[in-house]
Amino acid sequence: MRALIPFMAATIAASSVAAPAALIAQEATTRSEKAQIPAGHGTLKQDEFTVQLRSGPLLIKVTPLSETVIRMAAPDTYERLRALGESRRKEAASRSGSNEPQLFLVSFFSYQPDVPFQPEDLQLVHQGRPMRAVILPITPGWGTQRLKQQDLQTAIYAFSDAIDYYTSLTVQYGTFQTDAWQQIISKLETERNKILSRSGT
Repeated sequence: MRALIPFMAATIAASSVAAPAALIAQEATTRSEKAQIPAGHGTLKQDEFTVQLRSGPLLIKVTPLSETVIRMAAPDTYERLRALGESRRKEAASRSGSNEPQLFLVSFFSYQPDVPFQPEDLQLVHQGRPMRAVILPITPGWGTQRLKQQDLQTAIYAFSDAIDYYTSLTVQYGTFQTDAWQQIISKLETERNKILSRSGT
C-alpha cells in the first residue's frame, strides 16, 4: 500500500496539469457546436469578421475560416471561404499534425513600393496562449517576402490548437498588436441570433 501512494500522487499531479488544456479544448468544442447554424442565411461581409492590423506601410488582414465564423457570412462569401479552406484542409492537417486544424486566411498589402514582410512574425494569442502557425502560401509571390505598391500576397495559416472564437483572440505582428476581435464577437453573436430567428431553427 505504501508503495502505491507515491505512484497515486504522481498520477494525480499529472492529471491536474493536463486538465486545463483538456478543459480549454472541450470548452472550445462545446461552444463551436453550439454556434453551428444553417449555412446560407448570413448577411455579414468578409471585412466584418476580419481583423485588420497596420504595421507601417503594411496592412495585414486575418480572417478565420472556421464554420463557427463563416456561417455568419452572406451566402456567396460563405461558399467562397468554405471552398478555400477545404481546398487546403488535408495539407494543413498533415503539416500541422492536427486532425482539425484551425485555418485563417491572411493577407499582406502594401501602400508603398518595395516593402518587406515577415510571415513568421504574425501570430495569434488565444486566452493568453501564443500560437504559431504552419503557413500554406496561396499567391505565387508569397515566398519573395517583398511587396510592390498596391501589392497583395495571401496565405492560409493553420494552427494545431483548438480555438474558441467567442473568447479573446489577439493578433500580433512584431511589436504591433490588436484586440479588435473582441468587437467582432458581438457582431457574430448578433448575426447568429438573427439567423436563428430567420431560419426558425
